[in-house]
Amino acid sequence: MATKHSRASARIMISPAVILLLGWMLIPLSMTLYFSFLRYNLLMPGMEEFTGLTNYKYFLTDPAFFAALTNTILLVCGVLLVTVIGGVFLALLLDQPFFGQGIVRILVIAPFFVMPTVSALVWKNMFMNPVNGLFAHLFKFFGLEPFDFLAQAPLASIIGIVSWQWLPFATLILLTAFQSLDQEQLEASEMDGAPWIKRFWFIMLPHLSRAITVVILIQTIFLLSVFAEILVTTNGGPGTASTNLTYLIYMQSLLQFDVGGGSAGGVVAIILANIVAIFLMRMIGKNLDA
Repeated sequence: MATKHSRASARIMISPAVILLLGWMLIPLSMTLYFSFLRYNLLMPGMEEFTGLTNYKYFLTDPAFFAALTNTILLVCGVLLVTVIGGVFLALLLDQPFFGQGIVRILVIAPFFVMPTVSALVWKNMFMNPVNGLFAHLFKFFGLEPFDFLAQAPLASIIGIVSWQWLPFATLILLTAFQSLDQEQLEASEMDGAPWIKRFWFIMLPHLSRAITVVILIQTIFLLSVFAEILVTTNGGPGTASTNLTYLIYMQSLLQFDVGGGSAGGVVAIILANIVAIFLMRMIGKNLDA
């Protein structure tokens, strides 16, 4: 009897938080879904009318949608490739004992705490500027013509900036996994004469598989909504060369004032993000059960 009362009390106590969380999620989602069925332009207030699936049809058949979807996939895959591979080797390096190890670890992790807009501005003006940027001076020093990264390789530049932000996160998770590795296995394999590359491939890397899966899952969820870096550096251009789904929805809703079309794009993006999340959750579940 006491157990039933305690459960009821617990449910009553957490119900305000649950209701608030549901309202925080469901109300904006319901409004977005509602607006997606309307012809709703901010420049024509009071002229809204129900159009059914027309907004979805226009959004999904817009050539910019396919360009944005391709850019989103390339952005996510590119950043994951850089951060996972770079994170493994950085974590391996930081796991070795050396003088000033604590300070170096703090410096490596520091970029993760820089706001996206700030880091994008720093990279745009201090590093990638074709006139006064650090890379331009390096090109001139070696007698080469400066390269305008944001104009000539916009998507690759965005991938580089976002990778710089997320590399510390991957390094931190993978470093924690390295520190939980049984050192006796490594010592035994070393005594058996196994070279370093085999110890890394057959002992260290399998031990990191769960941590790598967690890094991929968490980063993918956030990378699908990259926005600030694109807005600050390239504005989605040239053309749609660096436009992802998030920026396309922003353009549709706030630059073209088409709330109905932007809402339809938001619903499509939510569906795609949930498909990816479900796939990744199943992948991580199988990995953890193995």
